[in-house]
Amino acid sequence: MRSFFLFLSVILLGAGCGSGRKSGEGAGEAFRIEYARHYRVEHFRDYTLVDVLSPWDSLRLLRRYVLVDRERPLPVGLPEGNIVRTPLQRVVVYSAVHCGMLDELGVGDRIVGVCEPRYIDLDFIRDGVARGAIADLGEASSPDVEKVIDLAPDIIIASPFKNVGYGRIEKTAIPIMECVDYMEVTPLGRAEWMRFMALFFDRGQRADSLFRQTAAAYDSLCRMTDTVGVRPTVLSEKKYGSAWYVPGGRSYIANLYRDAGADYIWADDPTTGSVPLAFETVFEKGQGADFWLIKYNAPQELTYAELQTEYEPYRHFDAFKKRNIFVCNTGKTPYYEEMPMHPDRVLGDLIEIFHPGTIPGYRLRYFNRMRQ
Repeated sequence: MRSFFLFLSVILLGAGCGSGRKSGEGAGEAFRIEYARHYRVEHFRDYTLVDVLSPWDSLRLLRRYVLVDRERPLPVGLPEGNIVRTPLQRVVVYSAVHCGMLDELGVGDRIVGVCEPRYIDLDFIRDGVARGAIADLGEASSPDVEKVIDLAPDIIIASPFKNVGYGRIEKTAIPIMECVDYMEVTPLGRAEWMRFMALFFDRGQRADSLFRQTAAAYDSLCRMTDTVGVRPTVLSEKKYGSAWYVPGGRSYIANLYRDAGADYIWADDPTTGSVPLAFETVFEKGQGADFWLIKYNAPQELTYAELQTEYEPYRHFDAFKKRNIFVCNTGKTPYYEEMPMHPDRVLGDLIEIFHPGTIPGYRLRYFNRMRQ
């Protein structure tokens, strides 16, 4: 099973929609952001200012980066922040999500180290680790700091969590790229973080093109569910240890369900991240849900018998009784690697599950109906 941090970062993301704002500093050229809420960019003659905004405190700046072309002398009088020489040449990546993003931007070869490679469903990462070209740095919650230092990366790409630090790695001089894309409020808001990432690698044109394609595909699919007559109810995930973490009602996942023409049972919850609940609380509200979606990572396929063996009370949910559970084995599909940049692909699966036949000839990409 994935580490607790990775588990949270990908099942429970953000919620809502929004656009970026000009920072108002100096006479910089504003970078137009369409959907993402948690970063802003301003271009100046000799540098680019990139701010990451805290998703937990709207008045707090999480991190500021000052990007300077590595081929030019360092300008005098730069604003305060992490000075980063671009394009980045060597990076350490904590999550499968950002490995996939770098791969799509055409800079996967800049990755020199990763955490938890067993959970990264990308051939070039697995091959690189096997050959020793990419270092296995251990768990994302406690990476091998000495190995990281030896790699001499330009930056570490990681996902911050509320009130959780980076441990010993923060005592090194290596800057950390804090990506709160998982806390964005809409699917396209998260996808737009490919444009954020591209700034550090001089891949702006590629990112802009990919994002336009994704946004157009997503909007086209959304229109297919505008007039659905019946909106089924949906429950997601399952117990993780003693708690059942559900996506908040204003989360990325909740918005995906809405756009796919379903009613999420926690839609009235105001949370943008994850919500840990007791089984009894989930059962009280989700017992009658029409569909139940589960993501898991295992060598074998999850079945109804195995799910009941794992926790016997699961059998009392209507979706269990009616065999309306759909599962995604993230160990065998590139869900985490593709979903952040291609929410349209996940949306297609959800529409086919909730309203089969709406997309002519569609075949499920990530999910499948759970077997007996």
